[in-house]
Amino acid sequence: MSKTFKELGVSPQLILGLEELGIHTPTRIQEEAIPFLMENGGDLIAQAQTGTGKTAAFGLPLLAKVDPKVNEIQALVVAPTRELAKQIAKQLFRFTKHTEKIFTEAVCGGEDFDRQVASLQRPTHIVVATPGRLMDLFNRKALTLAHVKYLVLDEADEMLSMGFKKELVKIFALTRSRKSTWLFSATIPDAIQGLIKDYMSPKAHLLKIDKGHVVNRDIDHRFITCSRDDKTDFISAFLKKQREERGIIFCRTRAGAIVLAKQLAVRQFPVDVIHGDLTQKERDKVMRAFKNKKVQFLIATDVAARGIDVEGLSFVIHHQLPEQTEYYTHRSGRTARAGKKGISIAFIEPRERGKITGLENELGLSFSEAY
Repeated sequence: MSKTFKELGVSPQLILGLEELGIHTPTRIQEEAIPFLMENGGDLIAQAQTGTGKTAAFGLPLLAKVDPKVNEIQALVVAPTRELAKQIAKQLFRFTKHTEKIFTEAVCGGEDFDRQVASLQRPTHIVVATPGRLMDLFNRKALTLAHVKYLVLDEADEMLSMGFKKELVKIFALTRSRKSTWLFSATIPDAIQGLIKDYMSPKAHLLKIDKGHVVNRDIDHRFITCSRDDKTDFISAFLKKQREERGIIFCRTRAGAIVLAKQLAVRQFPVDVIHGDLTQKERDKVMRAFKNKKVQFLIATDVAARGIDVEGLSFVIHHQLPEQTEYYTHRSGRTARAGKKGISIAFIEPRERGKITGLENELGLSFSEAY
């Protein structure tokens, strides 16, 4: 029997904000994280994939602990991408609709630097930042982290795989007076273990959702075997059956994503492509079209898709399986969000059948073969 937010220790004012957003029942990560963070508030390591309600799991305790009367940055949330940082800040703002005023500022790359500097002159209690922009602002003395009591690292594995280790180490050093560190990550590779060992309490509370839950249970995992030359035909056949349903198609390389986008566009599919070489302006334009449903299918590389959060995606296609197991978790987690069902379908060549077995064993999944 799942608990209520009231039983977890969340204030009536915050519950009112949650209910207006249609959030009535805590998710598993919220049930386990919120009471610990509210009462104990010590260091926390939580393994949870995207789409499980992590923002509320750390956001509600943060909002409860911040003192609105103290005009200092008391909490810092670090996220890998601009999209995710802005999304977290937006959620925190929505949660506080009925509480005393708590000011959250999102600072991330790709946004006007001077405007962010000006925003930080106003009272700010919580900063949500991408690592690079945070360090730029600190180096220009646009903000101080001396009063930060709570440091949250969201999608820590993503930040390390994007090459932000140096920035994270600096952020740990600049927030030495913090009371606690809360680390959320879909996977806990060796590099994350190193950060935990060096910068977190040896008594940190570990919340490890068992293997069967690391990849969302609402996702139906399938694979289709076909030759490399036939892949576009097979994907086209799948997309034709989708009617209004929307989804993301993952390619391993930028060149592969561009070629597939051209092939599908020629076949009259409403597609667009997002990859690492796009400017922020081009990326925003593609994402706006996808969110506004002008584009039905988005083709993306792993790097470019980080932090993408679009509601109501019915499926994820793997044009090729990713190089790393944790990328499968991140990719498939784009569908079946907020309690909805979704399909994750991999198009594999016959010689890759063993990779499916590997994913099943490593992630505790069960794949079915589709035809």
